[in-house]
This record gives sequence, structure tokens and C-alpha cells, in this order.
Amino acid sequence: MGRLTTAGVHVAGVTKSFGDVEVLHGVSLSVQAGRMLALLGPSGCGKTTLLRIIAGLERPDAGTVVVGEHVLTDGRQVVPPERRHVGMVFQDWALFPHLSVAANVAYGLRKLPAAETKERVADALAMVGLAELADRSPETLSGGQQQRIALARAIAPRPSVLLLDEPFSNLDAALRGQVRTEVHHLLAALGITTIFVTHDQEEAFVLGDDVAVVRGGRIVQQAAPTAVYARPADRWVAEFVGDANLLPGQAQGGSASTVIGPITLEAEHHGPVDVLVRPEELRIVADVAGGAQVELVEFYGHDTVSLVRLAEGTLLRVRTPGAPVAARDERVELTFAGDGAVAYPR
Repeated sequence: MGRLTTAGVHVAGVTKSFGDVEVLHGVSLSVQAGRMLALLGPSGCGKTTLLRIIAGLERPDAGTVVVGEHVLTDGRQVVPPERRHVGMVFQDWALFPHLSVAANVAYGLRKLPAAETKERVADALAMVGLAELADRSPETLSGGQQQRIALARAIAPRPSVLLLDEPFSNLDAALRGQVRTEVHHLLAALGITTIFVTHDQEEAFVLGDDVAVVRGGRIVQQAAPTAVYARPADRWVAEFVGDANLLPGQAQGGSASTVIGPITLEAEHHGPVDVLVRPEELRIVADVAGGAQVELVEFYGHDTVSLVRLAEGTLLRVRTPGAPVAARDERVELTFAGDGAVAYPR
């Protein structure tokens, strides 16, 4: 099949209510052609509703949706789903158990001549590595294979945008990482603009070229994964996208005094602040005279997470590469080892 012809997606001012409950509040986002965007947020924040509005399965109360040069939704018109050139993979995959794998993939190609349909089905199944299973029933295949059938069905019509709703949530933990890598490789090879919904921070960071963090029907930050992690827009984002130690401090310009000593800040602040310190930005040293004590050690092979209690009672998470630096109940000293920290005024 090769790379698909793709297009950017632009959403502006989208609102949506169900009854008296407003689910989306003036949402705006942009995805450049060929990039992957993760819509990341907790359950019930409006991620799937936004995805369904882009797909044309829900109608917004206000706002616009544009794909490439085509206005799909505005105050005057709503282009129906089948004319949007947008493919969608649903959370439950929505496969038809009474149809073969090939027939499932062909479902969205019913208006094409038989020869072209056959060619597109073969191309799509080859792309996802299931060409030899065309005549099988989906029910006889593994969860990972069923997920790839759903993906093949979505790309067979050659859409310009692909939408995925929690695409790996139905897979067990042992299979999830493997299938995620396979799908990531496939989408990168296709070069198709992709928007996917997830509540899993790791999944968003691994797959997304950009991440849009959604909270309460609003996008609170959209940026590259590295930027979202290193420079969260607020305290809530900081804690949602990874382990976060928020240390109270007193800022004076480019530095803040804290219980573990002075910490250099990325931007100038004055007065009371909370300083974001990621666990890997802390250096731990075994010291019998140290002012902190290790309460718990979790060894993961590639790294170790230690829970360390400071003398005044604060509990911090510390991540170090390799084997544990100190055992449970040992005294240690902690220092900040990052280049600069983000601070939030209190």
C-alpha cells in the first residue's frame, strides 16, 4: 500500500453538551499532516466525544472541524462520516464475528468494484501482517490479531486521517507492549495523520509526536511529550503525566530554597512556590549521618525507585539507574541533580 495521502486536522472552539452536562468547553487543537497526536486524560474528560466529533459520529453544539482544506463541521454544515475520508478504530474493535477477516476489512469498501475491493483488502491485510488469515473467522484469532484486523479495516478505504479510541485497552498486559510497537511501526510507515485517545501516560508518550492533555472537557496543554513531562502547564498536569515530587519553597528570582537545599528554577519567581522535582532529578547518597531515611526500595532491573522520608516528614520518590544505592531503613542524603525546575506559585 505504501504511504497514504494524508492531511492535517484543525479543531476550533468545539463545545458539546449532553442534556445539561457540558462535556467539551471550546476545545481547539491542531495536528500537522503525518503526525500522531495523543489525546491524554482521565476517564470522562471528553476525549472520546472529541474523537467522535472529528469522525462525524457526534455533532458539536458549536465550533469547526477542518481536515486539510475541507471544512467538515461548522455552524452551517456537517459532512456525514462516510464522506470525511477519516478512518476509525473503536475501543472494542467492532468486528463482525459472522464474517471472515477479509469480509470484515472489505466492509467499508462496498461501493467499489469487486476487483478493486479485493486488491485493497489484500493490501491492507498484507500491511498489518495478516494476509494468510483472510479466510479465518475473527473469533479464532488472538486479541492482537483482532486489533490488527480492525486497523486494516480502517486503512483499507485509504483515509487521510486515522482515529483510534483506546486502541490497546482490550489487550492483556503481556501483549499490549508488543502490539503497541507493531502498530507504532505500521503507522509511521504509512505516514498517516493519527489521533488516538488514551488514559495511559506511557502509551501517549511512546506513540505521540505530540500530546494534548485533556481535563474536564478542556485541553490544558498541547506539546511534544518531552515538553509536557519536563514543563507541565500546571500542578495537575505535572502529577498526571508521571511521578512528581512537589516541594514547597521560597523563590527569589532564579532559585528557590527548599527542604533539600536551593534549586535552580527555569523561570524567575518570587514568593511561595511549589517546585516540581521528578524522581530521576534527585541524587541519593548513602550517609550514616544523612538527614533522610529510606522507607521502601522497588528494584525494576533497569532502575530502582526508593521512597525516602526527610527529617521533617516529607516523603519523596527517587529514581536511580541500576541497582539500589541504599537499602531500606538506611540513612541517606538527597540533593537536586537537574538542570532547572519548574515552579508553580502558591
